[in-house]
Formats: sequence, C-alpha cells, structure tokens
Amino acid sequence: MFTSPFPDEIIPALSIYDFLFSDLTAADLNRIALVDGPSGAETSYAQLVGQIDAVAGALADRGVKVGDVVGMLCPNVPVFASVFHGILRAGATATTINALSTPEEIVSQLSDSKARFLFTISPMLPQAEIAANEVGIDAEHLIVIDGAEGHPSLRDLLAQQSTPPEVSFDPATHIAVLPYSSGTTGKPKGVMLSHTNLVANVQQCRPVLDVEQDDRVLALLPFFHIYGMTVLLNIALKKRARLVTMPKFDLVEFLRITQDHGCTYLFIAPPIAVALAKHPIIEQYDLSKVRVVFSGAAPLDTALAETVARRLDTRVAQGYGMTEMSPVSHVIPPDRMDIARGSIGVPVANIECKLIDVETGEEVLAGTGMSEPGELWVRGPNIMLGYLGRDDATRESLEADGFLRTGDIATVDADGSFFIVDRLKELIKYKGYQVAPAELEALLLTHPLIADAAVVGAPDDDGQEVPKAFVVTVAGAELDEDAVMAFVAKRVAPHKKVRQVAFIETVPKSSSGKILRKDLRAR
Repeated sequence: MFTSPFPDEIIPALSIYDFLFSDLTAADLNRIALVDGPSGAETSYAQLVGQIDAVAGALADRGVKVGDVVGMLCPNVPVFASVFHGILRAGATATTINALSTPEEIVSQLSDSKARFLFTISPMLPQAEIAANEVGIDAEHLIVIDGAEGHPSLRDLLAQQSTPPEVSFDPATHIAVLPYSSGTTGKPKGVMLSHTNLVANVQQCRPVLDVEQDDRVLALLPFFHIYGMTVLLNIALKKRARLVTMPKFDLVEFLRITQDHGCTYLFIAPPIAVALAKHPIIEQYDLSKVRVVFSGAAPLDTALAETVARRLDTRVAQGYGMTEMSPVSHVIPPDRMDIARGSIGVPVANIECKLIDVETGEEVLAGTGMSEPGELWVRGPNIMLGYLGRDDATRESLEADGFLRTGDIATVDADGSFFIVDRLKELIKYKGYQVAPAELEALLLTHPLIADAAVVGAPDDDGQEVPKAFVVTVAGAELDEDAVMAFVAKRVAPHKKVRQVAFIETVPKSSSGKILRKDLRAR
C-alpha cells in the first residue's frame, strides 16, 4: 500500500457551491474571476455569483428539481461557469457534453442521462436541436445561451432575477456532475460524481497545485471535461485566481492570449507540449510571465517536458487522473524538483494506492530501485459513486473495499514517485511480449522530422498483432516507412520494433488530449 506524503485534508460536508463561494470576502467580490480571452471582457466574482444564483432561481421557476439532469453543450466561455454552477446550485445534476460531439453522440448522452433541459450556444444549435428533438426536449427547454429565435436565452434567465431555491441533499451521495468517460476503450459511460467527490479533489490538490490568487490561468482545456472542470475551473475559483478562457485551440491565438493577458499558469495536454517544444512560431511571442506549465490527460514524456522547460525557462510538471477520480490522484509537487518530469508524481492527500501484477494478481512491492509494473489501483474520497445504469461496469472497475482499478500500468521508484507505463487495454501483445505504445510514441517524437505520432496494435499477414506507427511529419519533410522503422529499431529491444508505418495528417485525439486509438485501429 502506498500513501500520500501529505497529511490528510479535512473534506467539508458541503455542496460544491457552498464550498467555493460561501466564504467570499468583500475584497474577493471585487476581483476578476473570468476573462474572455478573445475579447477581453471581464466578469468579477460578484457578477459570477449573482449570475449563478439567478440561473439557479430561473431553473427552479421552470420546474427543475433536486436530482433532475441538465445537459450542457458549450465551449470554454466565461458564462460556462455561471450556467454550470447555476445548475448545481439548483440541486440538479449537470451532464457536460463534448463540444465536438455529433448529433448522434449528443442523443446518446442526453438519452442515457435522462436530461430534461439542454444549454448550448448558437453556433452549436443545429446539432443541439437535432438531438433535443430526438430525445423529446422541446424549444422552451433548449436554452441558447447567446440567444436564438424560439428559445430562451441566458439573458432571459438572468432578467427574471429569481431567488435561488432552498435545496437539501446529502453531498456525499447526491450526483453533482455526470461527465461521460472518453470512450477511448469503448462506448462512453456516465460517471457519477458527487458534490463530496468534487469538493474533496479541490481540497486534495491544494497542497500540490500552487495556483495562487494573483495567477492568471489559461483556460483552454475544456470545462466539459473533468480535467478542465476541477483543475481549471473549480481550483482557480477556490483560489480566487483569474481564469482566461479560450473556446477552441489555435496555436497563434493560444500564444497571443498567453502573451497579451500575461498568463502565468498554463494547463495543457501533451499535444500542446509538442508544439511548445518544436514549433518555430513560439519565438515570436513573449511568454516570460509563464511560471508553470502543467500537463495532464495523457502521459508526458520526460525528454519532451525538459525541452519545454528549457525553451520557456519555466517549471514543467504533470499529474495523473481519470474522470472516475474527479480526476486527480497524483501530482508532481512544486517543491519536488528532484522528481523526473516524466513522472506523474506522488499521491495527493487522502489517497491510498497499490500496484497489482496483471498476470498473477499479486501486489507489486516497492524496492530499492524501480518496481515491477502493475495496474494502478486507487482509493480516496474523490472516487466516483459508479457508472450510471451500469452496475456491471461499476463492479468491474470498483472493488468492494473502495479501490478503483484504473486500467493503467504504472511503476513506482524507491522515493515513492509513480510512472505510467501505459494503459492496460492498450498494451500490444507481440509474440507474447507486452509492448507499451506510449514508449514508442515518446521515442518517435524525438525524431526531428516527426511532428506527432501514435502507435497501436495491428494485424500482420499472419493475423498476429504487431506495433503499427501512425506518423505526422514536419511540414516539407521527406520520410519513408523504412526510415521510421530503422530509427525505432536502433533504439529498442527487438520485440518493441515498429513493424508497420502509416503517414497521416493528424493524430485523432479526444478534447482532453488522449489519443483515440480505436479510431486508428478502425483504419
């Protein structure tokens, strides 16, 4: 059993609204909470709380009750915070939908979650209307935040000036949010996270994520994903920092907003780290105020992290989490510069974890060096209640004693730092040997002519699984399959060689930065 080096935090029995906002001071209320990155429009903490309360009151007036589900199809704009926390303030459950979802995917989530209302923005109204019609959400229950004919708008809700309802529920068992797992290994499932889960994870991260009141946090990673929801939105609001929102990723706009708004804390996923490390345009922008680049959502290679740290002259760290953990379980603390940047760090407060050998089922023990690999199991107050309507999947993931089987393979060194080797279900079995795609991907990214890469298991002529690399080359580069395979072969054990190569324009990834391997396998 491995435990956190930090003392346990007290987890208050509060709703996420009360936890975040009940102790706002007069000085806090005058601070800027959110800035729209593209336009510069600002929202103070006083305005934010006023909007949250008004949204909660308007929803209650429209019949929303404790336990009802309300959908959100919305990118990162400042009013996301007002609507999202307004839903929770009303005692309802927010199911946040990937802004890139197709109508069919929206239908699936709305239907599975039994959502009664849906919030969206006008550019996303076409797909939202198709989905709403399919599941029986009428025009009055489809709220277009920025306004559209025939639908209520956020302005309409705020104009009611309704008093927020008095609601009562057990924060430990009441579902606050219902995000859906990324589906990188199958059909997305609704992850039931309680108010206590969300409160706990903010508390657990306080000693290790050093977002401060004067920080300007770039909010590019989507709020609809649990990483953005907890690590950006909720932690920044609790710390009374300033969130600078970006609705979608564009490298030039990312750099401009970071420069012009003086962003100090960048939360990113590894694909953005690749751009920060390799793209020549970085030199054209002043990123000197960036004091931390923090990566999550997928493994960050040590060499890549160190390249970013040197190029930006800043601290680069990463953490680890899952939707099912609200999401953070491991982080590299700010005072632990001795931990390799490729590590996911140490368990956060209130966390217990263990490694289980995938062949024998026995616990992996720590030693004087790096441990043997094993599946990471985690227990703590941030672990989900279960999967909505999927008792079978819940039983497969949650042990009776509260441990979550993460499906990720990890090792731990003698100092208690953890390293993710790869995802259990993504391991390639080549002639009985286990090959970790992430290891080969990190190696491929060291090639000067490769901009991005992904590796999956693919059948050879004999129907046996072999490592296949999907490669994105640097613009104008001349590179062939043999050269890629030779590059890898010189640097790995024989069973880890790349046996097939395909050149593609982009590596498909989820909004949180995870490689969508099932999409590559489908090719």
